[in-house]
Amino acid sequence: MQLAHIPLDQLNISALNMRRGKRAPDISDILPSVRARGVLVPLLVRPNGQPETFEIVAGRRRYFAAKSLADERGEGDPLPCAIMEDGDDADALEASLIENLARLDPDEVSQWETFSRLVRQGRTVPDIAATFGITDLKVKRILALGYLLPKIREAYRREEIDAETVRHLTMASKAQQKDWLALCADPDQYAPRGFQLKQWLFGGQSISTKVALFAIDEYPGLITSDLFGEDSYFADADLFWQKQNEAIAARRDTYLNDGWSEVVLLEPGQYFHASDHEKTPKKKGGKVVITVSHRGEVECHEGWLSRKEARRAREGGEQEETAAKPPRPELTGPMQNYVDLHRHAGVRAAMLDHPAVALRLVVAHAITGSGLGRCAVNRSEEPTRR
Repeated sequence: MQLAHIPLDQLNISALNMRRGKRAPDISDILPSVRARGVLVPLLVRPNGQPETFEIVAGRRRYFAAKSLADERGEGDPLPCAIMEDGDDADALEASLIENLARLDPDEVSQWETFSRLVRQGRTVPDIAATFGITDLKVKRILALGYLLPKIREAYRREEIDAETVRHLTMASKAQQKDWLALCADPDQYAPRGFQLKQWLFGGQSISTKVALFAIDEYPGLITSDLFGEDSYFADADLFWQKQNEAIAARRDTYLNDGWSEVVLLEPGQYFHASDHEKTPKKKGGKVVITVSHRGEVECHEGWLSRKEARRAREGGEQEETAAKPPRPELTGPMQNYVDLHRHAGVRAAMLDHPAVALRLVVAHAITGSGLGRCAVNRSEEPTRR
């Protein structure tokens, strides 16, 4: 086939196009990407018997999306096309069917791999949503797959795990994911899925001593263990949370003393989404984010900034430094006026002993002008100095 860029006015829909219809197709899903990047996949066309004109065998929706974009902008770009050689109608029908049947939508794990690379290249969630014609929420859900362990992602790619189970697993901590994988690998155990998995994650679970930040030897409450002594649990949940919160506060103070600019403690059950943040070292203003699960697990994410904060840090910061306040005077305004009056009275008293100096000051004021005094002619018989 020959590849060429053909203007819109030289193209029309072939009667052999398997998607041909009187009504215009729905292009809402591909129009955002065409608007952002143009038509990237060539249309399949063939000559229609008239000079410099071609009919579209496959690519009808891309053609209509390009026409819609041309109507918006007032002009349209030529479309990339693969030109078939002249042949019979059967060849065109086969080509149209193959082109449509060969398309396979990528699975969500493949989308996550692509989206995560775009995020590392500086693309934001709204940018990705606009390019691929999907909602911001769908992009965030796909990026959330990055929080899963690789074994879970691969099992989801192989369709061994359903979508509902994966959505619940994205809310699980790394330790919970490992426990769930262990249940899947044990033929004698049952690994909860779907709604049961959500109950397993958040409801009725004992708190293991493995999640404690404080020393178990100093815990005053009761600890129970299984028959083999391998796993132990806190019998008093309220007492556990009291000690755990004290340990979390101490951990936060340690980070601050070590020079971290800020330590953010999320609410219990609130998850830290790395896709919305950028890795930033401590010396460049990186923060520490502490997450706490409902089962008491604590994770410290060191050296992160939100994408907005990281962008500001790279640009040198948009916040202006507040000007230093002037030093506070020793005397108030009224008190300063009072002192000045006393100084003025002292100077006048001193001038009585130096009449020549006083005369020179009077002459200087008369020549240069002064707001402190003035000379005027008195209309009365005897002049009066004011």
